[in-house]
Amino acid sequence: MTQQIPQRARRSEGDDTRETILVAARHEFSASGYAKTTMRAIARTAGVDPALVHYYFGSKEKLFATAVDLPAVPGEVLRQVLDGDPEQTGARILRTALTVWDTEAAGGGGRLTALLRSLADDHGPATMLREYLTNQVFARITTHLGSDQPQLRAALCFSQAVGLILTRFVVRAEPIASADREFLVQCYAPTLQRYLTGPLPAAR
Repeated sequence: MTQQIPQRARRSEGDDTRETILVAARHEFSASGYAKTTMRAIARTAGVDPALVHYYFGSKEKLFATAVDLPAVPGEVLRQVLDGDPEQTGARILRTALTVWDTEAAGGGGRLTALLRSLADDHGPATMLREYLTNQVFARITTHLGSDQPQLRAALCFSQAVGLILTRFVVRAEPIASADREFLVQCYAPTLQRYLTGPLPAAR
């Protein structure tokens, strides 16, 4: 007679496999960066079949978002940002980012604060997140817009957006911490848009 594996035991084994994959993913993303990391390499480090990585996480992008505990999958948000008038891209970036973080903060915001504070670190998830946001999010936006110096513009956008998020959610400096979301968009969007498409000073 075939012995049935209890549902709880199967679920526990699945949880262990999922966590093993996450540990391997963090290692690979930290060592190689997002662009050079493959699902196959993560599976090899985790000692599992690549099909299991896809089964648990679906895509590299979703695996990355889970590995660094993001409240949303950046690539899915990015598609919303790129859809519309190019001259309003800065406003859409800020509106989307503030909506995501405001929603997370309303739910308690514990992981939000931890994630934002980690950006000051020089290793682990912070390094992965900085590299991903600069090179895979903001650089994709500046390249999509056909801007010159896309990497510089991406770094400028990253510094501006992250500065606002840190001020609002970690430092909680008033009146920014309690300001209306759309008011902040209108205040910050012109600067972000200039970083995206406007003229930049000559390098020295």
